[in-house]
Amino acid sequence: MTLLLFFIILGALIFVHELGHFISAKKAGIRVDEFALGFPPKILSKKIGETTYALNLVPFGGYVRIHGEDPEDADKRGLATRINADGDADDARRFTSKPRYIQAVVLASGVLGNIVFAWLLLSLGFLSGTPSSLEGRHAQQARDAKILVTSVLPGSPAERAGLKSGDAILSLTEGKRRFAEIDAASARAFIGESSGALSVSYRRKDEVRQLEIIPEEGIIPEKKAIGVTLDTVGLVRFGIFRSFLEGARTTAELSYSVTVGLFSFLADAFQGEAGLDAITGPVGIAGLVGEARIQGIAYLLSFTAFISINLAVINLLPIPALDGGRLLFLAIEGITRRGIPSKVARALNTAGFAFLILLMVVVTYRDIAKLFLPFP
Repeated sequence: MTLLLFFIILGALIFVHELGHFISAKKAGIRVDEFALGFPPKILSKKIGETTYALNLVPFGGYVRIHGEDPEDADKRGLATRINADGDADDARRFTSKPRYIQAVVLASGVLGNIVFAWLLLSLGFLSGTPSSLEGRHAQQARDAKILVTSVLPGSPAERAGLKSGDAILSLTEGKRRFAEIDAASARAFIGESSGALSVSYRRKDEVRQLEIIPEEGIIPEKKAIGVTLDTVGLVRFGIFRSFLEGARTTAELSYSVTVGLFSFLADAFQGEAGLDAITGPVGIAGLVGEARIQGIAYLLSFTAFISINLAVINLLPIPALDGGRLLFLAIEGITRRGIPSKVARALNTAGFAFLILLMVVVTYRDIAKLFLPFP
């Protein structure tokens, strides 16, 4: 079920990204030759009008083939008007025949598609009722507060005892000491001060359960811990207008946080201080999808929105083969008033694509290895 859900989410994220390119190209009067989810070989394809719609076998990606976007094809067009298979003059409908600002809009529209998708998902979450941290700005509107386990460290005492992400902590007991408040910070302090086994009462879905955990040192500095992340969470629900307003605000905040985090990572990478542990590949994301599914539909919507924003920000990086790289090429052409030679553009795009594939392979290997080997 988790794997199926992962591919559904991945397909949705790719779809909205490519849909952004598709709609903007159509609105600009540019011919779109193909709209595809996944990479070849093809599974299904159907031509409707001038566009072929395809579903391909390799699920990690997708593309929109826009008429005249290929730089090599653009070099070949010369000054003559091209005639398509139907005998119609279509040079004016080429991507490169449009002003550069329109080309930039088409290239950036995929990112916009992911941002809009995240906004809609977050808004739906607020409309239906979404869990929100009581440490955030929605604390006063939250209802039914509880201490929630938001993540469990692999190999930790909590994982060995059977505690899972999504469990709600009801009480902690150690001898005569007992904690039964609804405050995650106090719960963490209670665990840190423990000297023996903790009896943990928790709710999983509608069932109340009990287990024992022995906190250990070394998980966090200078304190004992059981290897969980706890948060005080309540349910927040708004009306339609407020939901979409809060969805927009949350989208903006997440976009800012993701951007700052990404540039901080890149700055550390240039200084040789960043590691691949900060990057999660498809296997790791699939695992996170499983955790979000356990916690409920509202968490799944928020998680999908977060991934969509991550994809948008990453796509704006000035790396050839990404939208940001193509925007960089366009900016260079605008400044120099000269087109980048097709061989140079193709070589850079190929190198960029190879780098991204290599990075994905390395990160995926680490994600898989983490399931079997302890990484420091």
